[in-house]
Amino acid sequence: MCILFYWEVSSLQPPASNLKLPPMFVDRVTVEMEAGKGGDGCMSFRREKFVPRGGPDGGDGGNGGSIIVLAEPGVDSLASLVHRKHWRAKSGVPGSGSNRHGANAKDLTILVPPGTVLVDATGDFVLKDLAVPGESVVAAQGGRGGKGNVRFKSSTNQAPRESTRGGTGEKRRLVFELKVIADVGLLGKPNAGKSTLLSRVSRARPEIADYPFTTKIPNLGIVQVDMDRSMVIADIPGLIEGAHSGAGLGHEFLRHVERTRVLIHLVEPMPMDESDPVENYRAIREELFLYDENLSARPELIAVSKAELPGAEEVRDQLREATGSDVLLFSSVTGQGLNDLIHRTFALLSEERQPT
Repeated sequence: MCILFYWEVSSLQPPASNLKLPPMFVDRVTVEMEAGKGGDGCMSFRREKFVPRGGPDGGDGGNGGSIIVLAEPGVDSLASLVHRKHWRAKSGVPGSGSNRHGANAKDLTILVPPGTVLVDATGDFVLKDLAVPGESVVAAQGGRGGKGNVRFKSSTNQAPRESTRGGTGEKRRLVFELKVIADVGLLGKPNAGKSTLLSRVSRARPEIADYPFTTKIPNLGIVQVDMDRSMVIADIPGLIEGAHSGAGLGHEFLRHVERTRVLIHLVEPMPMDESDPVENYRAIREELFLYDENLSARPELIAVSKAELPGAEEVRDQLREATGSDVLLFSSVTGQGLNDLIHRTFALLSEERQPT
């Protein structure tokens, strides 16, 4: 007697959902690469009367596929590389008789965002900085196809029994580092108002909340200054002391400041931790200097955010006295000073764009 049991399993299946998870932002990943091996050359002889051993007719092998990295506009993260850490191109097809050459393998192309730097993990050198959209580099060269025995025929060797094997594909271990490409970088301590400013002057919609470290990835926004002029602003996540040596997310944040031409340093007039705004400004400046002296010398605008708060003007005056520079005052909530900030930033950026 056979007894069958049935379970209702439909309730165990994951329900259909329209929930869309936010795209994962990845700006650094290590990848193993192996280009394709070249196809072996063939040793073969044709059957033909009055020809020694029929004559050689072994064809060459095809070339192995190379691995090419291409900076593709529209790709904004290295997330596609996270779940595929080993990339292997196909091998070339071996040659065959009747002087038939093996087919070349197709190259394998990896698409990355413009601004990606390829670093050889073994030799610790920069292989290529793909800063311009459309730029590409052969990251791993495919092996050359082997030679068939027809290649070795000569007047003194009418029936060569020689052929060569296909070459080995190049192997490489590469570190992909993304440095966002923006004209202007927003700097400041956590909760200084960078995300709110970006959302107010562009169509970018970064996560905003009234607590520190809301932003965990750089956000980009295009700011339209007027009908014919625009600039790209990057909201760099909040820095903390020790960032240059890796504290917090350290280099993960500072890396994205490197390509910017102009910096806007936002200072919060009433920090939640009751710290001194002037000292907060100096702390971030020190981190820039310790990370890269050239970066600390980049043109900078200092601006006190949240002008609607009491004491904002006093903090602006303190910063003017401490730095000897003009300090702007604005509010993303009321709009006070926003136009002045945008036009001053674009004017400074225009100066930097001028050829030297």
